[in-house]
Amino acid sequence: MTLALAVGVAALALLPLGYIVWYSADLGWSGVRELVFRPRVGELLWNTSRLVAGTVLCCAVLGVGAAWLVERSSVPARRVWHVLLVAPLAVPAFVHSYAWISLLPGLDTYAGALLVVTLAYFPFVYLPVAAAFRGLDPALEETARGLGLSTWAVFLRVQLPQLRVALLGGSLLVALHLLAEFGALQMLRYPTFTTAIYDQYRATFNGPGATMLAGVLVMLCLVLLLAEIRLRGRRGYARTGRGAVRPGRPIALRGLTAPALLALTALVGLSLAVPLGSLGYWMSRGASAALDWDVVATTTGTTLGLAAVAAVVTTALALPTSWLAVRARGRLATLLERSTYLGSSVPGIVVALALVTLSIRVTPWLYQTVPVLLAAYAILFLPRAIVTVRAAVEQAPPLYDDVAASLGASAPDRLRRVTLPLLAPGIGAGAALVFLAVVTELTATLLLAPTGTRTLATAFWSASSALDYAAAAPYAVIMVLLSAPATVLLSRDARRGLTT
Repeated sequence: MTLALAVGVAALALLPLGYIVWYSADLGWSGVRELVFRPRVGELLWNTSRLVAGTVLCCAVLGVGAAWLVERSSVPARRVWHVLLVAPLAVPAFVHSYAWISLLPGLDTYAGALLVVTLAYFPFVYLPVAAAFRGLDPALEETARGLGLSTWAVFLRVQLPQLRVALLGGSLLVALHLLAEFGALQMLRYPTFTTAIYDQYRATFNGPGATMLAGVLVMLCLVLLLAEIRLRGRRGYARTGRGAVRPGRPIALRGLTAPALLALTALVGLSLAVPLGSLGYWMSRGASAALDWDVVATTTGTTLGLAAVAAVVTTALALPTSWLAVRARGRLATLLERSTYLGSSVPGIVVALALVTLSIRVTPWLYQTVPVLLAAYAILFLPRAIVTVRAAVEQAPPLYDDVAASLGASAPDRLRRVTLPLLAPGIGAGAALVFLAVVTELTATLLLAPTGTRTLATAFWSASSALDYAAAAPYAVIMVLLSAPATVLLSRDARRGLTT
């Protein structure tokens, strides 16, 4: 039974990829060649590739530099800086774009797009690199300095090689998020594959052009995944012993303290103060514009309801896969688990496009209904639930279930009285992660939400697209407030070991 459920979950996760493959095969090589090998696709590929490359490079420099200052230098108030550097994650990328474009309409260029997405995504590099810095053995750095190496040489020859896995992982997150990003880039009027797919869909209602653009985008995602695995290699940097269980001695900045503080202040100001300040400004304008707060309250309630149902459904779907991955280890269980991660790596607009087409052709009565929208949320956010549920299953000894069975408890009783209470913390954490992700999801919701259904993200998008920034501000503020708890948990977990 568990195996059948896990196979069904994997099939759901791989549905968008299967749709792209099936459509391409049905179209034939000549049709694919005609739609893919054309100047417009080359232009989109150039725009997308240079934005991804530039953003990854900038995020790597900012993330590694900020992590070194917070974890390895004597910069004052390191705890405070850590929280402030993680805080931009509470602001969705399309809200970053809204904040900047509403203040500086001339940012609709490559440089403007690079600035905005870098400020939105650099914490994805900062967090893993900061964690990696805390795990380094300070004895290696002290030995290198004792041999006469400068601080810069120690960083390049000792620290940076050990940060490779964290840096590549964070850079991969940035690249995948950027390939899937729609709202931020559409607002900045910077054309990429996601914006072109959306425009094609709106113009031709899922014509072949949109599907083939989606296929190219999926190929880019797979290339990135394979490149990250290849670059990471098999070299390990694990300690053979416990090493020095102590924090490293901070490097005295002396005369560089003021420039370091200035750099951190500029980074936090641009990535956090500007968006929040813009929201505050437009909120004050909105207060005088007689906003309909009943509509805001209704939209918030709809969003919370959808997010709660999606959290329950997605976490329930994660249970059989997580259980099988731990209690029936093997190639099949691993394959089923990895399938869910592969499916979630597909950009949201491709997931939505696949579900729109399939629902129209196979189950037209489900088109633009809540179940299809929930299926999209499950495909996109399954790994967030699987990671936490699997960790809970790992910590739940099967001995308890065996003892209950020996005492005559039926399978439903064992599930209700033994298994679920043991898994409750992991289930709750996974549901919370999915809930927060759904609250700020834009792309799939735009294409799949039933007619008349407004969420915080779609209401914000509708108002900001009409250049009514004051009306959009309340929805953005609520999304930021709902996203804040997850950011607080991230920063609190990573603050351990820091000293002020």
